[in-house]
Amino acid sequence: MPSAPRAGRSAGAHFLATPAIAAQLVQSCAIGGDDLVLEIGAGQGALTRHLAVTGARVLAVERDDHFVRRLTTRFGDQPNVRVVHADARDIPLPRRRFLLVANLPYALSTTILRRVLTARTALHRAAVIVEWGFAKRICATVPRQLEQAWWAARFDLDLVTRIGAHHFSPPPRVDSAHLTIRRNSFPRSAERALWTVLSTAYRHPAAPAVQLFDRRALRRTGIRPDEPAGTVPPHAWARLARDLSPGRTWPALPKRLRN
Repeated sequence: MPSAPRAGRSAGAHFLATPAIAAQLVQSCAIGGDDLVLEIGAGQGALTRHLAVTGARVLAVERDDHFVRRLTTRFGDQPNVRVVHADARDIPLPRRRFLLVANLPYALSTTILRRVLTARTALHRAAVIVEWGFAKRICATVPRQLEQAWWAARFDLDLVTRIGAHHFSPPPRVDSAHLTIRRNSFPRSAERALWTVLSTAYRHPAAPAVQLFDRRALRRTGIRPDEPAGTVPPHAWARLARDLSPGRTWPALPKRLRN
C-alpha cells in the first residue's frame, strides 16, 4: 500500500491497511440502511468501502485535496456516499441522529470526541480507532479527568480490542484500540445536575461522598456515604444526578459543553 503523503504524517495520520479490521469496525457500529453515518478522515477509503455497502447515507469527510480527488473518483458512482472536502474540526455536525465511524488521528482524538459528545450532540453510536493509551484512559472505571467522566456518564464507552501498529501504513510507534461509543438512557433534562455533581466530586476527590451530597440520596442511588468521591464511577454519579435533578434549579452548562 502506498505511504501517506508527508503532510498526512505530520498530522498524525496512519492509514488502516488490514481490510478485516476495517470490516469489523464498521460491523460493530450496527449500521442500517436508514442511518446517517459520518466518517471522519476518510483518507484512502479503507472504511468508506465497507460503509458504502451498508446502504446507509455516508458523509465521508476528508481535508486533504489529493485524497478527496481519489475518494470522489472511487465512490462517485455510489449515490449513498458523499465526499465532503472539509476539516473535521470545523465542519457542522449533523443535527439529526447520526453514527460515527472513523480512524481518528491520535493528535485529534480528544478534539473530535469533545465535538461529538457535547450536550447537544445528535450522536447515537460510534466505532472509532484511537491510540491505545488514550482508549484505556477514557474507558477507566474512574476516569482521571472531569471531561472524560462527563462523556462516560452519558455514553457507554467500550474498549473492544487492541490493534497492533503493523495494521497501519505508515505504522505508528504505539498500538491502537477499537473503541465503541453508545448513547445511554441518561436524560438531557438532567445534564445540568450531572455536570454540577461531577464538578463537585472532581474538585474534592478525597472527601467522603456524604460531605458533598445528601446522605439519603446517596443511599438511594447505591453510593456509600463514606466512599471517597474520587473512587465513585461516572455511572454512579449519573444515578445521583437523575435522583437530585427534579424540582431544583441547576447552573447552566459551560459554553464549551453546549456548542
